[in-house]
Amino acid sequence: MGALDVAVVSITTTKRRRFLWCAWWTGAPRREPFRAPDAWAGGARSIEEAHAAAERAAGRTLVLVASSWARAFTRLRAGLPPWPARGSEGRLGRGSGELPSESALAVLGLARGASLDDIKRAYRRRALETHPDRGGDSAEFQRVQRAYESATRRAKRPRARRP
Repeated sequence: MGALDVAVVSITTTKRRRFLWCAWWTGAPRREPFRAPDAWAGGARSIEEAHAAAERAAGRTLVLVASSWARAFTRLRAGLPPWPARGSEGRLGRGSGELPSESALAVLGLARGASLDDIKRAYRRRALETHPDRGGDSAEFQRVQRAYESATRRAKRPRARRP
């Protein structure tokens, strides 16, 4: 890095509610081609702890940048492209692969407002219909599984009170 460049750190949360940091100090992070961080580590219990660990690894002060850089690195480590394709986040929400609730219920053949028991019954029925071991299509079976996960997550969420 030149004299005017700044060393940076990006921090994001992990599935286990810890913090992962990625630090760049020999060159700035780049989108295309994605430039991997100079160092990274996870397991910090707070953002401050992650930032301090990154600065110890770099041996210098680091400026905090958007968490999207650390998320891009985790996607890359998982064998995915670092940046989701344009438009893939719009309806599905942060590229998680989660189906919108109306679509999830439609895949299961249910109407809006179905109970958790209705969702479970519909999933069992659709799983038997689409399971590859019973002559179904594996892609359709996976779609049914994602729909079930999305619908149950939605059904378990507390309802907002309206005045």
